[in-house]
Amino acid sequence: MPRRRTAAKSQLTHVDSAGKLKMVDVGDKPVSQRTAIAEASVRVSAELAKAIRANSLKKGDVLSVAQLAGVMAAKKTGELIPLCHPLMLQKIDVSLHLRGSHVVIRSEVKTEGQTGVEMEALTAAAVAALAVIDMGKSIDRSMVIESVRLLSKTGGTKGDYAADKRSGRSLRSGARFQTRTC
Repeated sequence: MPRRRTAAKSQLTHVDSAGKLKMVDVGDKPVSQRTAIAEASVRVSAELAKAIRANSLKKGDVLSVAQLAGVMAAKKTGELIPLCHPLMLQKIDVSLHLRGSHVVIRSEVKTEGQTGVEMEALTAAAVAALAVIDMGKSIDRSMVIESVRLLSKTGGTKGDYAADKRSGRSLRSGARFQTRTC
């Protein structure tokens, strides 16, 4: 059955007038310094938290391996997320900390370009969380990724964004945040 064209489809940024997916042309957008910070949290058992603190897992250093996984993931975001542009990243910083029964992951990504790095920061945090699970599953198979969220972004035509630390909602009054134009 042929696809029907609708007015709503023509307003979508990633859909052409025929209803087919497309990558957005960012060629006419101004180049600006862009940053994004994301966070993920993995709940772990007391036994695994103790092993992470002691760096005694047979697979190796959980936090270092997950940090490297996050950096590698940020660099591959354009290959992993459909319709995202591959970007030349200037900075990728992924840090992990054990806080009680949670491994908290924070990623910061920077570039100078025509599209933002929110997806790269989120991908880094999410894949680092998955690496924590892979590294710790011999001790704790009940780990849970409790959150992956964007904390802030700067640059671009839509302006800056900062999440409310309590609720995770935008601090930009009256504005809806869209992660990025791909």
